[in-house]
Amino acid sequence: MTTVALLGTGIMGAGMGHNILAAGPDLRVWNRTAAKAGPLADAGATVCADPAEAVRGADVIVTMLGDADDVVAVMEQAAGGLTTGQVWLQTTTVGVAPFDRLRALAERHGLVLLDAPVLGTRAPAEAGQLLMFVAGDPAVRDRVDPVLDAVGRQTVWVADTADDAAASRLKLVANSWVLAVTAATGETVALAEGLGVDPQAFLDAVAGGPLDLPYLQNKARAILAGDWTPSFTVDNAAKDAGLIVDAAQGAGVRLDVADAVQARLLRASGRGHGGDDMAAAYRAS
Repeated sequence: MTTVALLGTGIMGAGMGHNILAAGPDLRVWNRTAAKAGPLADAGATVCADPAEAVRGADVIVTMLGDADDVVAVMEQAAGGLTTGQVWLQTTTVGVAPFDRLRALAERHGLVLLDAPVLGTRAPAEAGQLLMFVAGDPAVRDRVDPVLDAVGRQTVWVADTADDAAASRLKLVANSWVLAVTAATGETVALAEGLGVDPQAFLDAVAGGPLDLPYLQNKARAILAGDWTPSFTVDNAAKDAGLIVDAAQGAGVRLDVADAVQARLLRASGRGHGGDDMAAAYRAS
C-alpha cells in the first residue's frame, strides 16, 4: 500500500486527491488554507498541520501549488519530514529556468525528482482525466504509476531524467496553444458584439467544420453566459503566459501572441477578474 503526501488541495489538487483516494493509497494532505482540505478529510484523507507532517514516511510526495516560489517554500517547510529516496512527483507548472531551483532542492534532500506537470483544468482533474507529462528516473515507475494512473487518462514519459526539465518544456508548448485559443475566443466574441453580430451566429457557422474546436464552443458558452466559475483562473493563466514568454526569450524565440495574451490577462486581473476563470480575459475587451 503506497502512502502519498499531497501538498496543495486547490482547484487542481482537490480533484487529484479524490482520485488518489479512490485508487486505494493512504493519502495525507496539507493546504495553506486548511478548510480547502476538508472535503478530502471527509473522503478519508488525513489532513496534516504542516508539510513536514504530511511527507514524513510517504512513498510519493505530490506538489500541486501556485508557482515555483510556492513549491520551494512549501518543500522547505517539509524538510524536517523528508527522507532520502522519497519520490517527488512535481506537478505544478513552474517553467524552465525556475525548475533549476527545484532540482537543487531535490538533490539537497536526496529526493528522486520527477518533472510531471499536468495538462488539464478542474473538470479533468476531478474526473481523473489529466494528461501527465513526466520526465525522470524510470526505475521508480512502479512506485508512481498507481498515482499517475489515478489522476490521469494518459501518461507521456518524455525523458529518462528530470535534469533538463523536458516535461516542463513540453507543458509550456501545450499551454501556449491553450492560452492562444482562449484569448482568441474572447476577442472573437467581443468583436462580434462590438459589430452588432450575434456571437452565436459565428459559433453556428463554424460548428462541426475544420475551424471548430470543442474548447472554442465551451469557452464561448461560458463567456456568453457570464459564467466565470474557475476551472483555471486568470491569475494562473497570466503566470503561465509569463513563463512561456520567459522561456521563449531564453531560447531566442519571439512570441508576439503569447506576449499579448499575457498583457490581456494582466489587464483582466487588474479589473478584478484574477480569481475568475481564464475565459474572463474577455472582460479585457
